[in-house]
Amino acid sequence: MPRVAGLDDFLPAYDVRARYERHVPGGPHDALAAALAAPVAPDGLVRALFRMRGLTGRGTVSSSMRALGFDELARTDTVLVLGASGSPWSPGGGIGAFDEAGPGQVRMVASFEATSADGGSLLATETRVEAMDAGSRRAFRRYWRVVGPFSGLIRRRWLAAAERALR
Repeated sequence: MPRVAGLDDFLPAYDVRARYERHVPGGPHDALAAALAAPVAPDGLVRALFRMRGLTGRGTVSSSMRALGFDELARTDTVLVLGASGSPWSPGGGIGAFDEAGPGQVRMVASFEATSADGGSLLATETRVEAMDAGSRRAFRRYWRVVGPFSGLIRRRWLAAAERALR
């Protein structure tokens, strides 16, 4: 069986990593499909957090990640890896192609994956960020201290929305 490309193929070394997982009913194919089709703002709290960032909060997890500028790096029935680069801590920092990260920027990857587990699936999302230089590393870490907990909350709610869709 061929090996599936994953986060380690695109960002094996990183400065920041966040992973969230949840056991959900159903097979891995259905679990991943539910995660990607989940509303990007599945509840009022997430909608409020998106509004604070100037984001619409409309669409699915998949369509919203792409609208933010994340490109598909790898995909199978059970894994999706998205990537981008930019300086998200600065207003108008912009998001660009993963391979085009330069000084003062970070490379970002986000994955959604599902594996068989205990009569259902383990559905996970992981984010990794690698700074291109010391200045961007410091800037991103300051930014992540504030934004990271909210990002984690949103991702956990995405997984919960996927679980609800599978029930």
